[in-house]
Amino acid sequence: MALLASLRSRVFAATAVMAVLPIAAALAFAATRLAQQAEADLARGLREAARLSDQYHLAQRETMGERALLMADLPKLKAAVATADPPTVEPLARDYREQVRSDVFAVWDRQGRALVSLGVPAGQLPPCARQERCVFLAEPGRLLETASVPVLLSGEPPELLGRLALGLALDDALATRLAGLTGCQVAVAWKGSIQASTLPRVHDRDLLAVAARPGVVRLTLGGDDYVALRQPIGSDPASPFVLVLRSRGEARRPLATLRSALTATALVAVAASLLLSYAVARTVTRPLAALTDAMKEVSATGDLTRKLAPGGRWDDEDARLLARTFNTLTDSIARFQREAALRERLSALGRLSTVIAHEVRNPLMIIKGSLRALTRLGSPPEEIREAAADIDQEVARLDRIVGDVLDFARPLKVDAAPTDLGALCRDAARAALEGQAAIAVRFVLDASLAPWVTDGERLRAVLVNLVTNARDSVLARRAGTPDQRPEPAKIEIGCRRLPAGSVLLWVEDEGEGIAAADLPQVFEPYFTTKRTGTGLGLPIARKVVDALGGVIRLESWLGQGTRIEIELGEAAPGPARTEAP
Repeated sequence: MALLASLRSRVFAATAVMAVLPIAAALAFAATRLAQQAEADLARGLREAARLSDQYHLAQRETMGERALLMADLPKLKAAVATADPPTVEPLARDYREQVRSDVFAVWDRQGRALVSLGVPAGQLPPCARQERCVFLAEPGRLLETASVPVLLSGEPPELLGRLALGLALDDALATRLAGLTGCQVAVAWKGSIQASTLPRVHDRDLLAVAARPGVVRLTLGGDDYVALRQPIGSDPASPFVLVLRSRGEARRPLATLRSALTATALVAVAASLLLSYAVARTVTRPLAALTDAMKEVSATGDLTRKLAPGGRWDDEDARLLARTFNTLTDSIARFQREAALRERLSALGRLSTVIAHEVRNPLMIIKGSLRALTRLGSPPEEIREAAADIDQEVARLDRIVGDVLDFARPLKVDAAPTDLGALCRDAARAALEGQAAIAVRFVLDASLAPWVTDGERLRAVLVNLVTNARDSVLARRAGTPDQRPEPAKIEIGCRRLPAGSVLLWVEDEGEGIAAADLPQVFEPYFTTKRTGTGLGLPIARKVVDALGGVIRLESWLGQGTRIEIELGEAAPGPARTEAP
């Protein structure tokens, strides 16, 4: 089903099936009809061949009878027969036989004695018949058909001088002539034997097996399929018959050629249908694909200026309407985004103003109070020194607030260079935990990690910020439960290479942790859970990590601790980016 997962595949499959099925059905119907028609034509041709064979034989018989009547009326033959002398009749009979080209030429006298027998031994001649009729004689390799007529002397009544018989040989030569006339194989059968045949005589037994069956009969001879039809010679059931056979393979060869042509045409039609189906599917789904690609690009890049082309020449009005609607939608979303960004900046500016007003006011009040102490006459030196220290501390606090705001607001310039991450972690921990004997630091550093190309100063500042937060968290928890935590609080700092080729740095503490409801807001500007925090530490850290081409993640459990991870990829950091406060 994966092949039909896309709309284009389903449209293509549906249109292809709708195009191919009628072609296949038409081809199957045409092939069936052609096969049926070929069989019908074969049977019709076989019957026509049998009819032609019968007509040819009848024509030969009639010609033989007419020639016999003409010969019997010749004066020379009458005079020779009247002598009843065989030597007198024989030369004349041979001459006449050559003229009429008769296979048999026999003459009897008035007593029925054979005077001449040409073409057949005298002992095989049938008795002289008293009326005109056809007689069949079987000889080795051929069958003879004879017709006898009386030889009469004119008078009232005519005097019978004898009889004349002409004969036609139903042999292989006749079968060959019939085969040439009908285009079929021909065999002549009589009294349970094949007398003549155009087929090899090894098939005589098979031919006799189907000769007794009426109608069109199918049989196999020498590996080839035939259809056969018997045609009786004469109306007498005992008469010989002609067996006409036609090869089904030869008769169906034009059908095979036509079927091949139909198949080739169908394949071309199917190929054209598939191409047309694909074109239709592509035309239907191309606007949707363009829309999907545009939405993916917008989702990946956030670029709401992405537009769809107005449509090609083959796109329908719905596709053009879809493109116009999408472009209008992106314009509306881009306008809304600009307005939302403006509102967000104004809101951020308002929050910043509130935070700065709150954070700056307290140091200013302390500085103001300290100045009053300095302006009083006769103030003890200790009070003056204490006031000066307070002023210095609050000025540093103001400077830190202003520095955080500037770091968050201004663009970052990244200067990448090979950096020893292990040494960087130790240096950041030393800077953030100086003088904190109550905190135990555990380093988990990969000694085999090669120098990493990154901005070491920016990354160090981030680590100092994270370790400082961890320090404040563990100290706040320790202050809340002094009797239950006599041992030093623990902070773990580590770095190691990941199988994917990136590097992972982390800071994990056993501090107070962060409530689950506050976790989604920890990277938002000006959100803080500390009394004196500005809420810009973690946003600045995320901004730096993003500029370094990495990802920062935070996990925390209230009352148990917090773990922050920084994953840096192998790619060199990109150019500095400006982020709105």
